[in-house]
Amino acid sequence: MPELSFEEPMMVKCQMFSSNTKSWDELMAEAADFATQVGKDRLINIAVSEAGGVDIGGVGAKGSVFVWYWE
Repeated sequence: MPELSFEEPMMVKCQMFSSNTKSWDELMAEAADFATQVGKDRLINIAVSEAGGVDIGGVGAKGSVFVWYWE
């Protein structure tokens, strides 16, 4: 017979890191730092998204990194 657990159920959470002025390296570093704090046992996935175009200086597109984890 399975053991009964009276712990509160874990919930899926998402932390978003987004910018249209930071470089991808900066966004990825922020997301990696957060994911490291979350820990590999609670980490579900890391996803990225990009929208819009950039100007000649490379600014303007919006980049987002999503860190999905259990809490």
